[in-house]
This record gives sequence, structure tokens and C-alpha cells, in this order.
Amino acid sequence: MHMNIIEIENLSHRFPDGTLGIDGINLTIQEGTFVVISGQNGSGKTTLLRHLNGLLLPDRGTVRLSGVSVSKDLVKARQIVGMVFQDSDSQIIGETVYDDVAFGPENLCLDRSEIKRRVYDALKAVGLTGLAEQRPHLLSGGEKRRLAIAGVLSMKPRVIVFDEPFSNLDYPGIRQLLEQVLSLHKAGRTIVVATHELEKVITHADHLVIMKDGTVVRDGLPDEMVKGVEAFGVREPYNSRPGMEIRSWLN
Repeated sequence: MHMNIIEIENLSHRFPDGTLGIDGINLTIQEGTFVVISGQNGSGKTTLLRHLNGLLLPDRGTVRLSGVSVSKDLVKARQIVGMVFQDSDSQIIGETVYDDVAFGPENLCLDRSEIKRRVYDALKAVGLTGLAEQRPHLLSGGEKRRLAIAGVLSMKPRVIVFDEPFSNLDYPGIRQLLEQVLSLHKAGRTIVVATHELEKVITHADHLVIMKDGTVVRDGLPDEMVKGVEAFGVREPYNSRPGMEIRSWLN
């Protein structure tokens, strides 16, 4: 039986300009599951994700990771939940691929041998070992996305969160990234993907959450939640229509 790794209770956040980002969200995510959060631009997906490891703190409500409030231990929260942002360049800070992946473990004050082991384990996991000495700005868009994942993996998180991971990638890049995400899930990590492109991930999801105007409007099994999602500004996958089989992009 899966245990809840993320518990969100009555979560609300208002930005300094008065805009309401999310309002009264209640959600639980079980460890080891693949969760997709969808909604049109401005629905609150990114705002919600940033509360999962304390990048934003709520005006009201709580987020608990394995029973512990995020706000009570931000360092621990950021070790449990790793985030891969839509703009990979914003996460890349190292002079080389190796330096970039080493940044997180170095901040944990680990010894050099442990840092090196973590870096090469992470680079191997995303297929970038041969580019360890490459300068990040020379990488392709798909390689930069995988480098961002490696940086997260080096922190050994239990949950990996992806915010619009397929944006600005060509078809081969999308396939490579999807294979990477599925490999991480198969290895036992909890995966949370926020995307408005349901057709790329829906067949792999255990749980689908639909957001609109900062609230959760649907929450449950993908096959049940996906019907009629266009009412919430999300394109329904073409092959989810009656008489059609939802197939993976990797088939």
C-alpha cells in the first residue's frame, strides 16, 4: 500500500499585487505514483508546484512531506522534492556540465568523493556522461533539460516535479525526455508533471488533477477525469475519444 508523501491542506496564496494564485487547494499524492497536473495558462499550476518545496510559502494552509510541514524545514523539503523548471537555462549555473550537477551536493557539504559519485551517477542516468566537461550553453534544448534533471538527481530527491517539461522541444527531444521521466518513475521516484499537453503523458499517469482559476476542479483516475476537460481550457487527447485507445508517444 502506498503512503502519502505529499499532503496539501486548504492551501492558498496571494501575490503582493493582490492577484490570487491558488485558493483552498486540498490534494494528496501517494509515494511512487505518477501524477499529472493540467490546466490552461494562469490556472495556478506553477504556483502550486512552488509550494511543494517552499519556493513559495502559503498565506493559508499547509503542505506536508511525509507528515512534516514544508515551512518548518525548508532544507529538508528541498532535498525531498526536486524541481525541474520550464526554462532550463534558469537552473544552469555551472561553468561545465560537471560543475553544474555538483552545485547542489557541494552545498550539502559532502566530501569530494561523494560529490563525484553523485555527479557521475546523475549524468549516467540522463545519458550525459560524455559531456561532463562541455560548457552548458553549447547543449541542445533537450540536453539542457536533461542537465537540469541531473542537477536535481544529484540531491537524491524522493519526488521530482516537472513544470511544462515538453515546451520548446522538438519531437526527438520530447521522446528522449519522456523516456527519462518514465525511467525515473520506474526506479521508484514519485513524479509530478504539470502540463497542458495531456496527450504526451496521460497514458502513463496514475492520477490526474485539473486546475482552473487557482482551484482544483477535478482530481482522480485519468480515464475518468480526462473526459470533457476542454471545458477547463485543456485540449482533450485525440485518442481518448470513444472507440479509440490511448497510446503512449513512445509506441
